[in-house]
Amino acid sequence: MDFLQLLNSIDGFIWGPPLLVLLVGTGIYFTVRLGLIQIVKLPKALKLIFKAENNGSGDISSFGALCTALAATIGTGNIVGVATAIKAGGPGALFWMWLAAFFGMATKYSEGLLAIKFRSKDSNGQISGGPMYYIVNGMGQKWKPLAVFFAVSGILVALLGIGTFSQVNSITEAVNSSFGISPKIVGVVLAVLVALVVFGGLQSISNVATKVVPFMTVVYIAICLTILVVSYNLIPQTFALILKSAFTGQAAAGGFLGATVAMAIRNGIARGVFSNESGLGSAPIAAAAAKTEWPAEQGLISMTGTFIDSIIICTLTGVSLIITGVWQGELNGAVMTQAAFASVLPTVGPLFLTVSLSLFAFTTILGWSYYGERCFEFLFGAKKINIFRCLFVVMVLLGAFLKLEMVWIIADIVNGLMAIPNLIALLALSPVVISETKLYMDHLQSLDKSQNKKVS
Repeated sequence: MDFLQLLNSIDGFIWGPPLLVLLVGTGIYFTVRLGLIQIVKLPKALKLIFKAENNGSGDISSFGALCTALAATIGTGNIVGVATAIKAGGPGALFWMWLAAFFGMATKYSEGLLAIKFRSKDSNGQISGGPMYYIVNGMGQKWKPLAVFFAVSGILVALLGIGTFSQVNSITEAVNSSFGISPKIVGVVLAVLVALVVFGGLQSISNVATKVVPFMTVVYIAICLTILVVSYNLIPQTFALILKSAFTGQAAAGGFLGATVAMAIRNGIARGVFSNESGLGSAPIAAAAAKTEWPAEQGLISMTGTFIDSIIICTLTGVSLIITGVWQGELNGAVMTQAAFASVLPTVGPLFLTVSLSLFAFTTILGWSYYGERCFEFLFGAKKINIFRCLFVVMVLLGAFLKLEMVWIIADIVNGLMAIPNLIALLALSPVVISETKLYMDHLQSLDKSQNKKVS
């Protein structure tokens, strides 16, 4: 218990007001400087998901890079993370998730842009990119200690945070609840499946991600929409409750008096970042591998990741939890979301959730194995990557034996450590983001003019 209290104290310090202000403040800064790019260019960004030209150098398509990033992003944060945020901070936490996601889209755009601008190749000829590279290549060698700090933090997140423990824990809990299978057995099976994919490298991970991510996203959205359709008459008051709770810290439905505004803000933003990873610096590691010649183009594609993850999927999860009333009970985590699904679809609901959660979490594990691998390569070179892969598989196995509360606290701590150097780099390199954005927008205007001339 003493150790848990110590972890809670560290978590509270790292995720205190300074980091929350830095996270949201960075998003606000880029939102203003880029002229509300997350609104103005969202239609263009959504088109690019499927119509990017993939002309430049890179290892995978822009769609493959997005799916790899979404594989790592759409995970237990969307199911378990939303549940724990609402449980701790009340329905108002969902509002603060939205706010963090809106400004986070501008942050994610900037991360994707810089990833392409400053990427390089490792000794095996594979693309390497992400914050550690835009720190060194963009800010200069004197900032290498900051890049090293990011890479070390990234490895810790991959091994101890989002990448393993929280995902494995959620899968084992859900499978045990639905099918009564021992977490130890599930842990072993998971470790074997992960090993089969991650030792195949980025191409193997991307191939799995491009097939599984779109499928699982559609299935999960369909289930959530079913819940909302069944309880459509409660939707207006549910949104009213979310908005009221965001600023009063107390649920209007009664029976939940512990949530304060501060708890709603902290849980909404922290879990929102855990879910969409804007500002964390993880997604640009995948974005760097995209085949594109325009940094800003990949920035726009990266930006859609936050939109899909938080504005669509987290919203559907949160509203489902609130509209069914399960957030006021004793349940928490994946079991709480299962109860929401079971209240509308008693037989198939929990089964569908277990399958969705398992696929979400499995692809997140795969995506984070790549992130951790690239951070490891930055520190120790490409020839030692298999050491990291072996260590990663072992940590997946160990994840089946940890308790939920401790898992999420550890994940929160290492997430915060990873975000700090990335946010510093984003602000330092903001002139590059703005100039590259202008170049791309001028390019789009010239294309439009030439197409109009051809038509006329």
